[in-house]
Amino acid sequence: MSEKNTTIEYGLIGEKLSHSYSKIIHGRLGGYRYDLISLAPEELDAFMKARNFKGLNVTIPYKKAVIPYCDELSPSAKRIGSVNTLLLREGGSLYGHNTDYDGFLYAAKSAGISFAGKKVLVLGSGGTSLTSCAAAEDSGASDVIIVSRNGKCNYGNVYEEKDAEIIINTTPVGMYPQNGASLLDLSLFPHLSGFIDVIYNPLRTATMLQAERLGLPRTSGLPMLVAQAKAAAELFLSRPISDGETNRICSSLLGEITNIVLIGMPGSGKTSIGRAVAKRLERKFVDTDSLVEERAGMSVSEIFSTFGEAHFRRLEREAVADAGKEKGLVISAGGGAVMDAQNRDALRQNGRIYHIVRDLERLARDNRPLSTSLDALKEIWLRREPVYKAAADKTIENNGALSEAADCLMEDFNEVFGY
Repeated sequence: MSEKNTTIEYGLIGEKLSHSYSKIIHGRLGGYRYDLISLAPEELDAFMKARNFKGLNVTIPYKKAVIPYCDELSPSAKRIGSVNTLLLREGGSLYGHNTDYDGFLYAAKSAGISFAGKKVLVLGSGGTSLTSCAAAEDSGASDVIIVSRNGKCNYGNVYEEKDAEIIINTTPVGMYPQNGASLLDLSLFPHLSGFIDVIYNPLRTATMLQAERLGLPRTSGLPMLVAQAKAAAELFLSRPISDGETNRICSSLLGEITNIVLIGMPGSGKTSIGRAVAKRLERKFVDTDSLVEERAGMSVSEIFSTFGEAHFRRLEREAVADAGKEKGLVISAGGGAVMDAQNRDALRQNGRIYHIVRDLERLARDNRPLSTSLDALKEIWLRREPVYKAAADKTIENNGALSEAADCLMEDFNEVFGY
């Protein structure tokens, strides 16, 4: 019998849930059974009428659709017009609440983003947009404007609002698997002082990466997701949960999700160190050069000699894009991969990047089409070193034992994520 027709303790309903982290988060919050229930629109009515659950979270596209089934709404849910948490009370009445509001404010505060006296643009007009607007208004925003495809303020005239100080993305644009898409160019808003993206897969959308480059206070949707789950769990369990749990779960999730990416000169030891780290963490290891070779059916040297470097770079861009979309990997990128800005973004969207440095005289040169001599290596290094340095979160030296470099990398990763 399907879980849709059996009694459920707690869970999440939505249309597409294959990449949801909610089951993991709630398992760490309360230790109760928590199911992911994917419902097609035509299944929602029967499911809601059956009420075979104790409590539910609700996500796209049902945050408004569940309201008619509720016997009572919390003041915040009634005001916002969006419900993301349902509780079946004793006696069988259904209570609808909005914990996205709590999660949104937690994420903004954690990023150091204040709405007081600020002009705010909210991209999108769905349930999360309504929540974000209410939270910004309640926090003292001077003006909150919704940007939608066909609204008065839309993506054709949005740059007329160039005095906006906070931008919030509540749309799915840029979300996995459509990584890399973006609605706005943040650089055209000269007064911008903060960016919030409710998307958490990938960890950094293309717009989030631009906010990072611009040095803006920013947050992804992951802190919001965990904080709203904590608020829902408190409702389910009828007891408070420490805010420290939100921080702990965010940190542990980031450690599990974040890719470990190794960049550096050909022959610097990226692959060997990457394999050692992947083995210790029991993670999948991906070498982008090997991925290109598998897909092309020939070695990198053969691709260079047969089709030229430009063809190889096209294949490399595809391989890097595919690897960078995934999570929890150890990725060794080809020596020249990060010279391409598109590749840098693909690797950064879910990754912490480590630059592996080895003395030029020690670099391996066998079967490496661009590393034909020490002079050639020096020329490549002069071009690439500034890019490696700018792209990396941490530099790891590899002039001693390979295990020492792996230890240094692991030490940094553990320190950052408490992994």
